Amino acid sequence: FTGEGHSMSIRQPLSTANYFLYMEDGVPVRPMGLFNHNGLIETNLMMINSIEVVKGPVSSIYGPEAVGGAINLITNRPTAVPTLKVGLQGDQFNFRRLQFGGGGTLGRLGVYVGGYLSDQKNSWRERSDYVKNAVNVKAEYQLSGRTRLTGVYAYNDYKGQEGLSFDSTAFYSRSYETSQDFMYRNVKAIRSRLTLDHSWNANAETFVTAFHRFNDYRFAPNHTVRWTTGAKTATSEKQRSIFNSYGLIAQHTQRFAFLNTKLLIGGTYDDTPTRYNAFSIDLAAETRADGRSVRKYTYLNDRPDVKLGDYEAKIHNTGLYSQLEFSPLKALRVTAGLRYDRMSFDYDNFLDKKSGMKAYQQVSPKVGMVYDLGRGRGLYANYGLGFAPPSLTAIFRLRPSVQQVAGQDPFYYNLEPAHFENMEVGGWFSALQNKLYADISIYRLNGRNELLSIRQVDNSTDYQSVGRTLHQGVEFGLTYKPSAEWLIRVGGANALHRFEDFQLSVRQADVVKNLSGKEMPSAPRWIVNTEVFYKPRWLKGFRAAAEWQRLTPFYLNQINTVRYDDRGAFGVPGVSVINTRLGYERKGVELFMNVLNLTDELYISSASRGNNANDRTNFSPSAPRTVGFGVQYTVAGKAR
Repeated sequence: FTGEGHSMSIRQPLSTANYFLYMEDGVPVRPMGLFNHNGLIETNLMMINSIEVVKGPVSSIYGPEAVGGAINLITNRPTAVPTLKVGLQGDQFNFRRLQFGGGGTLGRLGVYVGGYLSDQKNSWRERSDYVKNAVNVKAEYQLSGRTRLTGVYAYNDYKGQEGLSFDSTAFYSRSYETSQDFMYRNVKAIRSRLTLDHSWNANAETFVTAFHRFNDYRFAPNHTVRWTTGAKTATSEKQRSIFNSYGLIAQHTQRFAFLNTKLLIGGTYDDTPTRYNAFSIDLAAETRADGRSVRKYTYLNDRPDVKLGDYEAKIHNTGLYSQLEFSPLKALRVTAGLRYDRMSFDYDNFLDKKSGMKAYQQVSPKVGMVYDLGRGRGLYANYGLGFAPPSLTAIFRLRPSVQQVAGQDPFYYNLEPAHFENMEVGGWFSALQNKLYADISIYRLNGRNELLSIRQVDNSTDYQSVGRTLHQGVEFGLTYKPSAEWLIRVGGANALHRFEDFQLSVRQADVVKNLSGKEMPSAPRWIVNTEVFYKPRWLKGFRAAAEWQRLTPFYLNQINTVRYDDRGAFGVPGVSVINTRLGYERKGVELFMNVLNLTDELYISSASRGNNANDRTNFSPSAPRTVGFGVQYTVAGKAR
């Protein structure tokens, strides 16, 4: 991915699907129904204090789309003493970032401001320039000893070129000259919130949050080029999506002495008018000598008369939830949660001149228990349901011409929500006088009506709902601290992601019509991350770390005929990459150097391939060896 683009894999394949919920201080970055897998582009890295990751369906608390997991960015709070930090970093590929953060408290008022200005020009691959400006302001005012008012403003402005994936000739020769001249991603995301926290007594507390989200997303994507083998012309598209969202979250927590019980009840509502349009653009295609792949696409002209999507909608999202925790035994903690969600929207589809209303709703329960065995050991078990309605851009997307059938609706009005059932058991233990800590979980996630993108002969995309899917595996983490100087950490997952019942096609011309029993693409069986940290006593302030990232081979298409199994570091197949990090801090000045892809491996960030015999693999390369370096200065006042 170019710029700050990203995908995600938590109990799902490496995915851009809407099965992950991105939040900032507990408030979703985007409303339900308008998911964007690049949602973290719309956040401020320099404002993050910590990241909370909850794996598996957590719909009983956070709501729909939290199926694979929920990612909550916890932002910095005002510091007790005046603090200021300013830093500059870059790399040999012309990436630069000026970052800053600072705050303090005066009387009842505390303020923290953090942000950065970053850009990249003329990098290792052409058409990967981007500029991003981000700033967050958080102010906290202590109205009384029991009541606090918090105001937050977040501004994120991203403008970047988009790089098209490469064919095998360009990828394996590392010829990353531009294969197109028209793709871009421009995002402006503005969010604000006002939160009132009140503690009634030692056992009761309430908060109410009012929030606003504005987003203007303009995009000429890299996945919408449509080209037929041998043709000298092609098409792609330009998209624009705008939403302006207002919402409210209220939650009350009450504790009782009986069985050490805690009751949590809450509700959320948001109202989001949105507008979307997409139209075709014409391209010239310069093919390679065999005519089976394209060396370069050249922009010719816009075709606003050829509309691919054009709608207005007003989304109404409502959620009511409750969670009860209690301890029937001293060592046993039981949790039971229940959430009701409803997403409805009034729409005007300007392409087929239809207006109407659609609604999706679900009740999502979750139960769990934790048993503390003592001496750093314990067991747990969870059961829960997940729910994810289709995104509006999928519903109002015009079907590709190769999939249009006489008498069939040209849009996807009949898409159903995806439903998931999650079961997991796990445990943790510590040993060797707490020098060793390990945790493990075994899960099974059954999916129904999971929405998939099916690549067509001309590279266009058709949406289909899978009958049944299976996601199951083992997640593990191991931390070993043999001394105050050394720390070793290993984390990962061994998982299977499989189509259980999926009718791919009913057309006689298609060789493969059913994918039941096939593994999902971009789903490595093993994902493992190993890190070694060293902080020597003999050189105070110095740190060093080495990291090994490992993904085993995986299929690139849905019919399981092509695998990605190139060899990386240590000669192992799949993705195998080594990163190193060095740093030294003295008297508030920190110097650091990070070397990513230390052995300069050629490997993908993603790759895909259609199911047709003449399809070719599209490769998105990862960066070659990258040496990042920087300096940061931190100054803090003294406590009074």
